[in-house]
Amino acid sequence: MRPLIGVTGPSRGGAASWIFSWIAIRRAGGRAVHITPDRPREPERLDGLVIGGGADVDPHLYGEQRAAPDLSELRRRSPSLGRFLLTLMLFPVIWVLRRLLATKQLHRGDPDRDALETRLLEQALENGLPILGICRGAQLLNVVCGGTLHQDLSDYYDEAPSLWTIWPQKSVVLEPGSRLATIIGDHRCQVNSLHRQAIRTPGQNLRIVGREHTTVVQAIEHVRHPCVLGVQWHPEYLPQRSEQQALFRALVDQALSQRETKAR
Repeated sequence: MRPLIGVTGPSRGGAASWIFSWIAIRRAGGRAVHITPDRPREPERLDGLVIGGGADVDPHLYGEQRAAPDLSELRRRSPSLGRFLLTLMLFPVIWVLRRLLATKQLHRGDPDRDALETRLLEQALENGLPILGICRGAQLLNVVCGGTLHQDLSDYYDEAPSLWTIWPQKSVVLEPGSRLATIIGDHRCQVNSLHRQAIRTPGQNLRIVGREHTTVVQAIEHVRHPCVLGVQWHPEYLPQRSEQQALFRALVDQALSQRETKAR
């Protein structure tokens, strides 16, 4: 039987991320179940966990007051015409669903989701479940482990505009020898960019394993658990890239291995 992977999201919105995560997990050999504040699920019945993207993490969870967002600094950059047309021809559903189903006004936060996912992460870490944190999910994983976040990345993009795109236009350098680099199969990867916050200081037992050229953290991993990863980008929106699909395959493979070990 396919391992059961919980995928979290908001009660309203977030359908595009859920659909593409479901597809990625199915391709990797798993079964995905949607978990939201309106439809919670106990982690004891899960074999793995994906904490999805979405609203900003409440800064009170890492001891800060909410800063007023300077959204004017997050300038959107369009892909080149050739790349846009090629990707649009091959993957129109990604573009359409992202536009139609994206959650709005993410900087306002989602306290019900914060509470749900914090509990899920704490129990998943305690029980040794494989975890993949995506964008907000990577940030919350870091906060649950005692780390902090940059609430606004404007200062990092004074000389070059911040990308805001589902297309893989941002280059990330991975730590050689890290689990993430092994999964990706290289020390560099091209990723998308749909965030305005990022990890500042890593939490306990987490290490930084990926950065972009501005030094903004793009990936973390747990030093004790075999498959607890957080990535700042959205691999679910990159089904055409085998190295991004490999993240879901690693999660599902680890979930299956641990389930079989417990069954013996």
